[in-house]
Amino acid sequence: MLHKKYKLLNNVFIISPFLLFCLLLAGCGSKTGEQGNTQTDTRQPVESGDLSLADFMKEDGTADMQSLQNINAEAYAWLEITGTDISFPVLQPAEDEYFYLSHNIYGKEDEDGCIYTEYYNNKDFGDPNTIIYGRNRDKRFGRLHQYKDRDFFDSHREVKIYLDDKVLTYQIFAAYTYDDRHLIATYDFWDPAVYSAYLEDIFAIRAMDAFIDSSAPVSAEDKIITLSTGVTGEDDKRYLVQAVLVPEQA
Repeated sequence: MLHKKYKLLNNVFIISPFLLFCLLLAGCGSKTGEQGNTQTDTRQPVESGDLSLADFMKEDGTADMQSLQNINAEAYAWLEITGTDISFPVLQPAEDEYFYLSHNIYGKEDEDGCIYTEYYNNKDFGDPNTIIYGRNRDKRFGRLHQYKDRDFFDSHREVKIYLDDKVLTYQIFAAYTYDDRHLIATYDFWDPAVYSAYLEDIFAIRAMDAFIDSSAPVSAEDKIITLSTGVTGEDDKRYLVQAVLVPEQA
């Protein structure tokens, strides 16, 4: 005897609309991979908008890194420039140093990429110079080019790095166009003499599009961060915004 959900008409099996709906629904719950095998997609779905620091703030003012790392285990900090729209999680790839140039925090291909450091830097911001990279895109570090305006430079000087157990505060002292050399590969910032000479070169910059606060007390004993992005139409240039760590108040 035929199942009650099937009918026989002129020797042809007809599937009822209800059963057809169930079969289609079951098919939508799986994904066919590149090799043709069927697999369940368990990856974190891509959100429609950027993440917000407010979603990861703890009551003590630090960042809830555990929640952020539930999205991506390679996220380890949050960078925000006070009073601006520059506010992003910071990631560090374990292997492919260029991965986050073309992938978002969910690991999906994304031309905007992520804000990230390379594994040459430690994640505790204890290095003399921590280089933080981001694409020259409107949704990422393309926003750094606002620092080419003197008023913007003068009025937006505070950078905060939120970690799981503390918040580091930095003061911006320089914004300028530089060449595309790899800073960590070029300079041994752990060598005080090399680091001092590097800082002297920064304070000697006199370019028209550069703003340097010569009164900023920055020496080889200080720790700085360098925010680095591209320059439109100039592949051999980088735009850098640099800030010095402000000592914690006793």
